[in-house]
Amino acid sequence: MTASFTPALGHAALSGLYDPAIALLTRERVWRARLLDQVAPKPGETIIDLGCGTGSFAVSLAQRAPGARIIGLDPDGDILRRAEAKAVAAGLDIHFVEGFSRDVAAILGDGVADKMVSSLVFHQLPMEEKRRGLAASLRALKPGGTLHIADYGRQAGPMRLLFRMVQSLDGYENTQPNADGILPRLIGEAGFTSVRESSVLTTPTGSISFYHAEHPHQGSV
Repeated sequence: MTASFTPALGHAALSGLYDPAIALLTRERVWRARLLDQVAPKPGETIIDLGCGTGSFAVSLAQRAPGARIIGLDPDGDILRRAEAKAVAAGLDIHFVEGFSRDVAAILGDGVADKMVSSLVFHQLPMEEKRRGLAASLRALKPGGTLHIADYGRQAGPMRLLFRMVQSLDGYENTQPNADGILPRLIGEAGFTSVRESSVLTTPTGSISFYHAEHPHQGSV
């Protein structure tokens, strides 16, 4: 990719440590299980994992719903190679595509996905990229489709102090809007309806919020 992006853990040299770091510092098993239950993947659905990273959640989606079409999108080619190897090792057919969140509809098409999911991605994006990624997600969803996000949200009390570890890696400018609780507003401004924060999980690196929103035009999904 020619444009820049924030690598996993903030620096390309740390990408190999991403999986163990996420497991250690974010209560990964808990939030992945909670997000998986929220997405509730079903056979026959097309689900796009936006900013799929090393593919752990894409693998979980495919294992939960054999017969679903799972697509992982990420701008980091090195990370995608790790994701592909993980899917092959699990014996799963997952399609991984290199690209930015803002380009998901342009790459995969308008109205192709039943569900869009993203985890620990939007806090890394500059403000304009957050907006463009959400707008593109809306375009990529079918009428009645749903958006599911697990990411660092509003940080309060001790969580603000813990979140500084993330900010030291991913940058203050991009992460602070998340810490101030901006994501629900941005999701609504992108055109989604029924935006809600379904739950919050405290972790050693700050609180992770779970968001759910809908494509404004209802239909069969």
